[in-house]
This record gives sequence, structure tokens and C-alpha cells, in this order.
Amino acid sequence: MQVPQPSTTGETDASLMAFYRDMNPPERRTFWACFSGWAMDGMDFMIYPLVIGTIIAMWQVQRGDAGLAVTLTLLASAFGGWFAGYISDRIGRVRTLQITILWFSFFSVVSAFAQNFNQLMVARALLGFGFGGEWAVGAVLMGETIRAQYRGRAVGCVQSGWAIGWGLAVLGQAILFTALPPEDAWRAMFLVGGLPALLVFYLRRHVEEPPIAVQERTRRLASGEKPVSILEIFSPGMLRTTLLASLFTTGCQGGYYAVMTWLPTFLKTDRKLTVVGSTGYLSLLILGSFVGYLVGAWLADRIGRRKLFISFSIGAIIMILMYTQMEISNQTMLFLGFPLGFFASGYLSGMGAFLTELFPTHLRGSGQGFTYNFGRGIGALFPALVGYTSAQMSLSSAIALFAVAAYSLLLITALFLPETRGRVLNAQS
Repeated sequence: MQVPQPSTTGETDASLMAFYRDMNPPERRTFWACFSGWAMDGMDFMIYPLVIGTIIAMWQVQRGDAGLAVTLTLLASAFGGWFAGYISDRIGRVRTLQITILWFSFFSVVSAFAQNFNQLMVARALLGFGFGGEWAVGAVLMGETIRAQYRGRAVGCVQSGWAIGWGLAVLGQAILFTALPPEDAWRAMFLVGGLPALLVFYLRRHVEEPPIAVQERTRRLASGEKPVSILEIFSPGMLRTTLLASLFTTGCQGGYYAVMTWLPTFLKTDRKLTVVGSTGYLSLLILGSFVGYLVGAWLADRIGRRKLFISFSIGAIIMILMYTQMEISNQTMLFLGFPLGFFASGYLSGMGAFLTELFPTHLRGSGQGFTYNFGRGIGALFPALVGYTSAQMSLSSAIALFAVAAYSLLLITALFLPETRGRVLNAQS
């Protein structure tokens, strides 16, 4: 396990974009490749929550079943992320990243041709397998490329690409649902989800494997060490870290998915807004998320990972209760969308760097892939639970119940995990 080490470069610039100004060309190419990949990942995932209301009406699907499709996608992503992380420890980060992007792009296109809800659920579950792998491998790739004093800001800024992808999905929704009838517009949105496959051509030509990963694989081959077991993250020396990190990511993602999956439907059913009418509300929410990602990235290096998680989880709990439980006008709700997006998303900026720093190099892909996507898998239950529970209580109360529980778990586990700000990675740590 790594121990915190001071920077050896004398770097004192604490501004958000200091890391970018000091990057060399290969580092910048890696940054933009991972940023674009995460944006496209976000776009592909958020398409379904945006069209879920149309699908419910068109195929007469129950809310619980509609939420189950999200759950299956996220459960599949848990296995995909663990497997992709393990494979990236064996064949390389960049090659694995290419495979995952092609995978989820292909199954987004397949989703557009579903003839019934069962077919759509299968296509979305298969999409999830690649979707989970893309984040795990991309976060490791960035974490190993960027030096310690910049890692939180750089990986966090990549995380902000999710808000860009989400914004593109909302923009596509506004355009396509205006230009096409609903029964065609949702299919067109899934077709747009195939565009990330074009990113693979850029990856093949411009992004290099991190030297630290190459050195570790070379060292292990030269020493005759056995290949890393996929179960080594559960060895006695790693078990506590793996379990705590898994619970931590469950809180991180369970809260996010409980809120963001059902918020578009909440605006339409509880607040009586149309698809186009809800665009402004979602736009402020997305803007808040984007700013939250950037501020969270800066704070991860400025005040440390744990303080970021603790403060944002408390803020998220407060904003969710205000947004869903208070008697407020639509105008007030419009402006509350910004701080809700800020706190409910911004802490995610610190998660990638944090998980990278918790695991040694030879286990980093499988450790980060498993823990992040374990959280995704268990957090995947929350959209379905919200959907099923909303049959016994209001949708707003169901969202609040599961989101507050998840953010409370994030808060508690952050108190028990170590601070990792400033950890310097090397080939054997």
C-alpha cells in the first residue's frame, strides 16, 4: 500500500487548471480522450432516463419495471467494470478502453431497434457491461498518467465530462422530440448513442499506455511472477480496503442514481411539466452538476478527498430534502436545481483519484474496477426500489428515502477510509 509522499516538483499552483498548463502533449491527449469517453458514456446512459416516460406510456410499462431496466444496466456494468479492470492489468489500459467504448456504442444502437420492453432491457444490460468498463479503465489511465499533486483536479475534470454528455442527451431530446413523433424520437436518441465508437480511432493513434503500468507488467514478467489473480483484492492485506471502498462507492452511486434516474419523471408527473417544458429545469440541474464537478476536482486537491466527500454528502442530503419534500413553487424548484446538481454530483470528482490511490499498481485495475462497479451494482438497485416503492408512497418521497440513505452511507464510510491526497504512485505501489 502506498504512503503519502510530498510533491518532488516544488509545485505550488493550487488553481483548478494548473495541471493542464503543465501537461506535456501526450498527457493532454490522454486527458481529452478520457474526458470525451466519459462524456459519451454519460450521454449513452442518460438517454434512457430521458425517454423512460415515453416508453412507459408507449408500452404500458410499470414504473418498477422501467426502473428495473436501469438496475439491470448498472448490475451488468458492475461485472463489466471488474472484468475490464482485471483485463487492463493484463493487456493494458488503452487497449481495454477501446474495447469497452466499441461495446457500449454498439448496444446503444441495438437498443434503438428493440421491438418490445424485454428486448430493450436485454440491450441496455449488455450496454452496461461495456459502460462499466469504460469508467474503470479510463480513471486508472488518467490516475497513472497524472502526477500526484494534480491527480485530484485532472481526474475530477474528466469526471465533469459526464455533465457534458448529459447536456448533449438533453439537447438531443429537445431537438428530436420537437422534430419527430415520440414513438420515433426515442429510437433516434439511442441511434445517436452509437457515436462514441468514433473515439476509438483517436485512441488508437494518439493515446499511449502509462509508463508505470508498462514497467509493472514488464517487471512481473521478468521476475517470473504468476499472473495476478482476479481474487487477489480479497487477500488479507487488501480485504478491509476493498470492503470499505465498495460500501463507499455504493453510497456515492446509489444516491446519484436514485435522484437522477427519476428526476425527469418527477418533473413530468408530480410537477406537470412537458418534455420540452422540463428542459430548463434539467439544464440548471446539469449546469450545477458541471460546476460541482469542477469545484469538487479543485477541492479534492485543496482540502483532501475525505473532507470533499463529507461536506458534499451533507449538502446533498439537505438539497434533496428541500427539493422533494418542501412545498415550493415551480419557479423556486427551477433555481434549486443548480445547488441540487452541485452537491449531488460534485463529490464524484474525487472518487476516481481516491480509488486509484487506494490500490497498488498490479491490482489497481481490478481493485478500482471491482469497488467502483460493486457500488454501481448495489446502487443499481435504487432506481428499481424507488420505482416499486412509489406505488405505496409519492415518487418524491421514494426518491428522498433512498437518496438520503445512500448519501448517509457515503458520509459514514468516508470517515473510516484514509486520506490519500498527495500519494505518489510507482510501479510497485
